[in-house]
Amino acid sequence: MSLSIDLAGRVALVTGGARGIGRGITEVLLEAGATVVTCARSEAEPPVGAKHRICDVRDAEAVAVLLDGIVSEYGRLDLVVNNAGGAPYAMAAEASPRFHDKIVGLNLMSSLLVSQEANRIMQRQEGGGSIVNISSVSASRPSPGTAAYGAAKAGVDALTTSLAQEWGPRVRVNAIDVGLVRTADTADHYGGDETVAEIESTIPLGRMADVAEIGRVAAFLGSDLASYVSGARVACHGGGEMPVFLYIAQSAAAAASTQSKEDK
Repeated sequence: MSLSIDLAGRVALVTGGARGIGRGITEVLLEAGATVVTCARSEAEPPVGAKHRICDVRDAEAVAVLLDGIVSEYGRLDLVVNNAGGAPYAMAAEASPRFHDKIVGLNLMSSLLVSQEANRIMQRQEGGGSIVNISSVSASRPSPGTAAYGAAKAGVDALTTSLAQEWGPRVRVNAIDVGLVRTADTADHYGGDETVAEIESTIPLGRMADVAEIGRVAAFLGSDLASYVSGARVACHGGGEMPVFLYIAQSAAAAASTQSKEDK
């Protein structure tokens, strides 16, 4: 018997699902047969087949209206992927309290607000539902330059395990701790293709993830194949990040070997 992810008949919401990693998640869910709604604070063009709604996911009232509207239109809500998030680079000592508040609000509180409303709906519908929180490797390692983001994602991981305890058995809650992912902005963000290639050389699998690879993990967690998975943090980071001291040591050894061959 072959296994496949079948989300036919399921209704999903992907916050921030019209661009970047969220767009990749949306595309995979559509391929798996789900009806998908994306949302953002402004108009956006989602993948073909998805519907887009305007919503500030940090606003509890707006979130309630959004989710009730989805249920009114489609009859149910089976899967929520809390993907909206991100943070510009800013050293913690220099960033304002208002800046930090916005970062924590977008990356942590929005996941809680959307999850609360999703749980309200899922608890009373046949089949319950599934919530997938898009977290980050920054949740479990230092995140200089994005300290508030890293702290918020650590909160998302903690939130995931707590909600799984509170809302089972009808609602499963899981998180994906995402590593480096290639998007349309990757080269610009890291300073060019050469820098990206050097960064990718430090990843055990030799490359950054494609957005669809994150999407497939989300689809699995939202499907019946993961029917006994709840409270989990799934690492999707290509094997993790090499410790800096090892990378420096390997680079120095490689340079010494090259020099030795040239001297001969």
